[in-house]
Amino acid sequence: MSTQEVNITLTDFINQLDSNAEQVSFEQVMQVISENYNYLPATFNNGDLLNEAGTNEGSCKIFYFAKLNDLSEQQTLACFGRFYREDVVNNPQGNDHGNIRNFMQSGWSKVEFNSVALTPLT
Repeated sequence: MSTQEVNITLTDFINQLDSNAEQVSFEQVMQVISENYNYLPATFNNGDLLNEAGTNEGSCKIFYFAKLNDLSEQQTLACFGRFYREDVVNNPQGNDHGNIRNFMQSGWSKVEFNSVALTPLT
């Protein structure tokens, strides 16, 4: 994300996921989340991968944000930016980015949180 980018509204960001998903960056998603939510580390399962609270926080934030905003699986994957587009899609046999790879296989049916991870800022 360039320093020229200004704050984007939540609605505009979600629209961007539909209209220009290939331009979404992981850093932009983290900014949108931090500008709109308080984060509390949470334990979550993603397929057969257990993520303890305080680990894989980017994935935790994205998955919880996506659930709160009823994002599709494709919109959710777009939120991972280059990690999804470059590291995973361009290397389908890789073993990095386990949360992205598990989500691609299992989708929303296997993502479960043990507690609340994001609460809207007031």
